[in-house]
Amino acid sequence: MNILHLLNSMPGTLAQGLIWGITAIGIYITYRILDVADLTVDGSLCTGGAVCIMMMVSGQNVFISMLAATLAGMVTGLVTGLFHTFMGIPAILAGILTQLGLYSVNLKIMGKANQAINVDKYNLLVCSRYIKGVPFYQNTIFVVAVCTLILVALLYWFFGTELGCALRATGCNGNMSRAQGINTNFSKVLGLMISNGLVGLSGALLAQYQGFADINMGRGAIVIGLAAVIIGEAVFSRIFHNFALKLISVALGSILYYIVLQTVVWMGIVDTDNLKLLTALIVAVFLAIPYWKSKYFSKAIVKKGGRTNA
Repeated sequence: MNILHLLNSMPGTLAQGLIWGITAIGIYITYRILDVADLTVDGSLCTGGAVCIMMMVSGQNVFISMLAATLAGMVTGLVTGLFHTFMGIPAILAGILTQLGLYSVNLKIMGKANQAINVDKYNLLVCSRYIKGVPFYQNTIFVVAVCTLILVALLYWFFGTELGCALRATGCNGNMSRAQGINTNFSKVLGLMISNGLVGLSGALLAQYQGFADINMGRGAIVIGLAAVIIGEAVFSRIFHNFALKLISVALGSILYYIVLQTVVWMGIVDTDNLKLLTALIVAVFLAIPYWKSKYFSKAIVKKGGRTNA
């Protein structure tokens, strides 16, 4: 594999990164804003893809199918939210339970483990073929980028409303929020629904892009999304301080993640079978950096200051 092949594969890598960036934005809402560890995404991504593909196969318009996929994702978030708030199940366990149940649900939706869709027979919004040789308004990169910007604008508006501020306050300090009269349980359920709705939409785009929905397409989605969030924050945190720009940085983090992954594979550093292991290690290291800074670097500064004072 030569450098030319790597460059030729970059448009596809960019398109995939943008699609997964929507999932990363959804994960950012629960992980950073709501401060909830939600593992539902490993199932809701496939749910979105399965609903979109099956509706298109049955003759529905692509936009109606994507809307249904988003709503299906929101329902999965609702289930997790009710498990957590109404039944008192810890958030991480509630997500695992929903994810486990969605495996069977997704099989029922598709009727089998894999459902393909032909770009020649159906009018797809995005596709791996729509990377080169098509008008710019049909190009997958352009379409997904516009979708991402619209979503960021909507989320920026929503989190500036009273309801959005209540959701952010719930994640910041639940006890104080309840003292101010905020229904924190409702905020958690709403946040989980918005998050998984975005993941469902991302699953719909991903299924169209790759030409099929697969029962395992969401496996490891939480790790990929976290990698995008962590990388985006690490690279752009000093530049992007505005909330909307933070959401964009998460999507850019997803693109960087896929570019690095593609480069690593091209260089032959890591076998393709070990990519998920590499992703897990990357996320673990980036998550550990703030802890290492606070534990070791702060001690070093204190010791240095002590010597100076002496």
